[in-house]
Amino acid sequence: MPNNPLKIACYGEILWDTFPDKKHLGGAPLNVALRLHSFGVDVAMISTLGNDALGKEALAEIKELGLKTKYIQRNDKPTGQVTVTLDKKGVASYEIGDNAAWDNIAWTEDNVAAVTNADALIIGSLVFRESVNLDTLLLDAEEEITPPVNLEAIEVLIERSKFTVFDLNLRAPHYDLEVVVGLMEAADMIKLNDEELELVVLAMGIEAETLEDELKMLSAMTETPTVCVTLGAEGAMLLHKGGIHTQIGFKTKVADTVGAGDSFLATLVFGLLSGETADDALEVACAMGSLVAGKPGANPTVHNDEVNDLLDDI
Repeated sequence: MPNNPLKIACYGEILWDTFPDKKHLGGAPLNVALRLHSFGVDVAMISTLGNDALGKEALAEIKELGLKTKYIQRNDKPTGQVTVTLDKKGVASYEIGDNAAWDNIAWTEDNVAAVTNADALIIGSLVFRESVNLDTLLLDAEEEITPPVNLEAIEVLIERSKFTVFDLNLRAPHYDLEVVVGLMEAADMIKLNDEELELVVLAMGIEAETLEDELKMLSAMTETPTVCVTLGAEGAMLLHKGGIHTQIGFKTKVADTVGAGDSFLATLVFGLLSGETADDALEVACAMGSLVAGKPGANPTVHNDEVNDLLDDI
């Protein structure tokens, strides 16, 4: 554990996951931020909510959960919503609303300071479906560079952070693979699931016979030293400091998969930045992801005893 609390900035969407009979606060970067906050991390959540009832409700809930709201802006666009559909196994599919408040995260000096002072910056892919957020990242680092944004400029921007984690959340049609590849090249760590990996491998022309070789080639081609792929119920594989680490999945009765990957990522990043071994960090991250999948909603409470009990059952 670090002597002082880690500082991590999470940049991206805050939205409502809307189910047929309920709604839960979500958005991958917020899910990551809330899980990190539960570990005692000093989190800066950089996003935008609408000046509407849903935005007011979201902000109140975020405050109640104890997360700082200093870096959450408001605008006149509608607060983001996603319609979530679960299949018989609890696996989620998403219909994402367009022209949301989080599509317009404005540049502010507070945001720049938050990223500059953080130990890590975690960004997802969904927030870059609109160019204004690419422009924001650009302006954060190089005010003299103006749009149109190009991938070379994005690399310069993200290099401003001490450690950049790029979390792929490829929801068709809300991504551009050219932008995704550019962000992977600029990141220090990539996290994606097995389906996303196959999309990326195809787009980049990677030909490999094994999953391990795919990760190694992706790491080499993007010059990103840490790459993690989640495999659903089968666990995860992590390439870190030249070594391959694998963890089998933990058995769980799935309530829904919403947010499970986000809690996995938060736990993994926290573990690695706190000095845990890659094997230990990956094991705990898989346990956390499994426990979240076994509970409804993207941000359920998970107690340390639950994680420890699951690990003790191995």
